[in-house]
Amino acid sequence: MAGSVNKVILVGNLGADPEIRRLNSGDPVVNIRVATSESWRDKNSGERKEKTEWHNVVIFNDNLAKVAEQYLKKGMKVYVEGQLQTRKWQDQTGQDRYTTEVVLQKFRGELQMLDARGQGGEGGQVGYSGGGRGSDFGQSSPNEGYSRGGGNRGGGGGASRELDDEIPF
Repeated sequence: MAGSVNKVILVGNLGADPEIRRLNSGDPVVNIRVATSESWRDKNSGERKEKTEWHNVVIFNDNLAKVAEQYLKKGMKVYVEGQLQTRKWQDQTGQDRYTTEVVLQKFRGELQMLDARGQGGEGGQVGYSGGGRGSDFGQSSPNEGYSRGGGNRGGGGGASRELDDEIPF
């Protein structure tokens, strides 16, 4: 194999509202905590068990930071795609500490709101991606760069009319 892959995908609930800070350059940095849970039935007792893991997520992507700041609230279910990174820092006593985080860099990563819990029960899905096209998110029209679920997901109608028959490959 010619390389390696560092990709993390999480689907879970926010444990708190996003924490927004600014770097000296003015760029936003958003910290969120995502809880993922697994449950199983104990073979011996038949009792249902559950284990929750908490994941620190750091967003350096300007567009995703704006979305997180405006729309994310505690309890919402989110899809997060980023890279796992461990950073070293020193506590107040000068001891070295290590923190492992899921990081969404400037032009990489993805964040999707999977439900609108706490938003009047609208439901649906809104997704935002930070990859690929640079920082042109939201420049052309308010509907470009994200999609609201529930539209043409079922029968295959609608979307086929938009396909170009003259694909160059």
